[in-house]
Amino acid sequence: MNRPSVETRNLSYTYPDGQQALSGLSLCIHQGESVGVIGSNGAGKSTLLQHLNAVLKPSTGEVRIAGSPITRSNLAEVRRSVGMVFQDPDDQLFMPTVREDVAFGPLNMGLSTCEVQARVTQSLATVGASHLANRPPYLLSGGEKRAVAIAGVLAMSPTILVMDEPSNGLDPVARRRLITLLKGIDQTKIIATHDLDLVLDLCTRVLVMRDGIIEADDSPERIFADSELLERCHLELPLSLQRR
Repeated sequence: MNRPSVETRNLSYTYPDGQQALSGLSLCIHQGESVGVIGSNGAGKSTLLQHLNAVLKPSTGEVRIAGSPITRSNLAEVRRSVGMVFQDPDDQLFMPTVREDVAFGPLNMGLSTCEVQARVTQSLATVGASHLANRPPYLLSGGEKRAVAIAGVLAMSPTILVMDEPSNGLDPVARRRLITLLKGIDQTKIIATHDLDLVLDLCTRVLVMRDGIIEADDSPERIFADSELLERCHLELPLSLQRR
């Protein structure tokens, strides 16, 4: 078995208003795995993802990246290793042009101008957004913003790609392009989504969350064959399976 890319050990988190979002959650994700995280609204999916590059700090427990706990001293390295695509792309896009937005991360890594330019060109081409390079992000459609946000993360060459609802706002063609793109990426992928057909297409393992815990951890086939589990967690079958 490959070494762990991501571990959480007895991870709990309580928001300032007293809402407990995660409760003693322990998991281990290995290098190269493609893992879907599913559950109803409020199950804790986004809260879990935001711990993986220290957007949030655990109330108790710890998160380990490549075997090392996240600390103040290694925070910059963790955020280079763990690329986070947020649910709302407006949380990531803030520069005057798309090109500058995608370049922001690599520039802050201290890379040369030539290397930054090469990464920007490649990342935009990968997500099919080269034609947007000189556009202001605020003028883009929702799907275009999401593609550019993904390009900005890819430009930093993370070893772990964490994505929160990546197919939101995408039309069918853009969604299929995203799935094809992610299938070709070798990095460890952790994807929280309500798009269960995307999970079937991309993921070899599924974590089902309910009330801040992991209710089930298994293959997509076993998860979606368990009608009692789906009902208990307020989930339905992927549309492609409903048609059978």
